Amino acid sequence: MHDHEPLTEAELDDRLDGLLNPVLSSRRTAAPLAQALAPLERVLHDFTLHWVEVIGRTNYEMAYQFAAAAPEALAQLDTGAAEAWIIQAMDSYDREGLYHGSQVFKNFSGFIERAGNEHAATYEDVAPVLELFVCGLSGRRMKIDAAPVAWTDTDAIYLPPRMAVGRDRAQNFLIYKIIATLLWAQNRYGTFHADLDAAVQHHPDPARALEWLNYLETLRLEAQIARVLPGLARDFSVLRGNAGDNDERYASLRASGASVQDSIALLNTLQLTDKVPRHAWMGILRPADAAAARTARLVREKNELQEALAALLDEQSVSADGEQGQTEAATDRFAVDLKPGDDNIEFELTLDGEPVAPPDNVRNLLDSILQDLGDIPDDYLTPAGDDGERDNKRTESDPADGWKGVYHEEGALFYNEWDHKRRHYRKNWCVLRELDVHPVDNGFVEATLKKYRSQVMQLRRSFEMLRGEDRLLKRMKHGDDIDLDAVIAGYADMRSGVELSDRLFTKRHKAERNLAVMFMVDMSGSTKGWINDAEREALVLLSEALEVLGDRYAIYGFSGITRKRCEIFRVKRFDEPYSDIVQRRIAGVIPQDYTRMGVAIRHLSALLEEVDARTKLLITLSDGKPDDYSDNYRGEYGIEDTRQALLEAHRAGIKPFCITIDHEARDYLPHMYGAVNWTLVDDVSRLPLKVADIYRRLTT
Repeated sequence: MHDHEPLTEAELDDRLDGLLNPVLSSRRTAAPLAQALAPLERVLHDFTLHWVEVIGRTNYEMAYQFAAAAPEALAQLDTGAAEAWIIQAMDSYDREGLYHGSQVFKNFSGFIERAGNEHAATYEDVAPVLELFVCGLSGRRMKIDAAPVAWTDTDAIYLPPRMAVGRDRAQNFLIYKIIATLLWAQNRYGTFHADLDAAVQHHPDPARALEWLNYLETLRLEAQIARVLPGLARDFSVLRGNAGDNDERYASLRASGASVQDSIALLNTLQLTDKVPRHAWMGILRPADAAAARTARLVREKNELQEALAALLDEQSVSADGEQGQTEAATDRFAVDLKPGDDNIEFELTLDGEPVAPPDNVRNLLDSILQDLGDIPDDYLTPAGDDGERDNKRTESDPADGWKGVYHEEGALFYNEWDHKRRHYRKNWCVLRELDVHPVDNGFVEATLKKYRSQVMQLRRSFEMLRGEDRLLKRMKHGDDIDLDAVIAGYADMRSGVELSDRLFTKRHKAERNLAVMFMVDMSGSTKGWINDAEREALVLLSEALEVLGDRYAIYGFSGITRKRCEIFRVKRFDEPYSDIVQRRIAGVIPQDYTRMGVAIRHLSALLEEVDARTKLLITLSDGKPDDYSDNYRGEYGIEDTRQALLEAHRAGIKPFCITIDHEARDYLPHMYGAVNWTLVDDVSRLPLKVADIYRRLTT
């Protein structure tokens, strides 16, 4: 059969059966899928089978849902729009899970309707502007991300991928802006101070009651925003037109002191049989997700605050200049005096009744905890290590007392961290543990080798040439052949009266590759999805090529959350062969938490120093800048600590290099790695092959 002729139903059935075998059974076969696809053109057959294979590498059920929806969708979408539809579904799967991702495939008609609106605004268009806008609002720093519907988990604001309900692009952008503002306001003004699930459970229809509560909270927050951001209030009025919600039943929600409890109280007085009012700028409430994020954050921030207060207390003791009388009189007791206003929470930190100017990290932590609790409990203000009578002789080398348990048992390692503001190291500041990646037997390595079959063969051939490379040494006293350049130069010298040199020969010398390479792979949560797939594929191709070349190499992943939970994940040690267990560990490399890079570089540099090699490389594969849950590591602190760790590696004779896919890398990587010791791969799909090519260039 010629390549341009359509596949038969039997051929489609056979291909789909092979691609979707893990989710097929006697009651669920590929036959109906093949029957529906058969009438399409060959190019659409190839398109569908290609994407079934690609999606299946992430999740077979998602691949099945795509194959089921593809015939009808491809009859109405061109391949460019179809790819956008697929990417939206996979993004939804990455962020929301299987159900939401499958819904995007099933509801392709909604995608078609939105895609056809030329006045629509997209998340990609508005996200850069809204990230700056939300960053400029007061309160906790929040990320912006895309999701099928708008909501917040109190850590991030999720916005729909497309907005097309406005009359033009400008109005759709304005709706995006108002959605983001309302979701920010839910966090800033206490929507989640109450147990919202419990508040609606006694109603006959809790789901409808939650929708009504969402509407009432929207009214309350709109009034609050109008007091804080009057310019945006005018935009609200423009959007609402004559449809303002001026019902007197809701008057209590417009008062300056209104809280979520007022919304709940009003909810209990309403007849909930009516249709819930709904506006384009309203998101949804997801109380369980918000409660989980809020609970985890409170645990982390309590420990971070206690540690930060301990450091602040040390600074206050040092600044006292050794005045023992003053120190003995002090009780080392912190307190927070709240000064609530109509719109924002103001507070003052005191130590033994005297005002203290808190550093930015302490102020940010206090502000975030106030947003979650509305107050600062006394136990949050107890410095780490303080059991009622603070031990002023506590040394920096002691593990901090704020975290007990697994990260202080045998096997935990302690590393310094560079504080650029103080110009010195925080001693034994980071607690690190080495863990093995859990091996996964899912056929990932085999699928990768099949996907890149021709490229793998080419890589092996090029790396074999590197292994057998000879160097031609010139101007030798003895050798295998005459060096014509040296003879000509010597003849000219002799004619001018200079004595003829005896270095007139060339000699072949087998080049010996005496190097060791440590690959440091970013396993932070931001690599979730196709970035993680590309990283794992890159490791497979590198390992295959390096096995041919014979270079010594190791692979470790890194992640963690806060300085007390820094983790290094062993994929392959230097002394370990590229075996089946290593391949299954590569398949098991999955996203974890955050990107605290300094401690990871110090640990892996220490491992690399133990290897006897003339050349030592530390190659980092990452998707972004240093980051951690704690605000004080984000930004300049994290960048400077990472830079200092890289300088330490340089001094130990290790050459660091970074391969990144972060388009903002030019803003920080030259400062960290130097102008030429990093490279940007601007297309994630090219990452696996680019990494192998970059390695070849680095080592020749």
